[in-house]
Amino acid sequence: MNKLSVLMVAASLAVACGSPNQTSAPPTPAAAPAPAAQPYANLAQVMRGIPFPNSNIIFDTQSNDPGAQAKPAEGGGDKGATASYSSVYGGWQAVENAALALSETANLITIPGRLCENGKPAPVDRDDYKKFAAGLAEAGKAAFKAAQSKNLDMMVDVSGTVAEACANCHEVYRDKENNADRCI
Repeated sequence: MNKLSVLMVAASLAVACGSPNQTSAPPTPAAAPAPAAQPYANLAQVMRGIPFPNSNIIFDTQSNDPGAQAKPAEGGGDKGATASYSSVYGGWQAVENAALALSETANLITIPGRLCENGKPAPVDRDDYKKFAAGLAEAGKAAFKAAQSKNLDMMVDVSGTVAEACANCHEVYRDKENNADRCI
């Protein structure tokens, strides 16, 4: 009887644990859901904090070579935006980073729930606004490619592309006599 009990326990354990011929993989843990994007700043704050300084780094390449040795300007000041932001990631790398920041801004300005400076919702659902944001992303990509080339003539050309991308949206949503009329 003891032998029969031992066999039954062994058989139960074998069934419970699965046979050695089973090929099922252990269950994979569920991936944690990505946090939902949420705005932390109004549209004007985002624009002043990210694309404004970064577009100026790109525009600065029209008159200052980021690859040249930075020299202090007369009077002890620097020679432009590129020199101002050159600290650790200076020169052409700063210009590349600025271009990438422009492209990433397109994602940030389309986060649902973002408000304009006047408290009105940013027009993230409007087709023209989406088109303008996509244009900013494309301008940033073009600026990145030009910065990688380290070609000043290409930077002059792409500066016009960046300026146009900004102006397209500004003409419709920002450039109003009364700030209360922005974003509409």
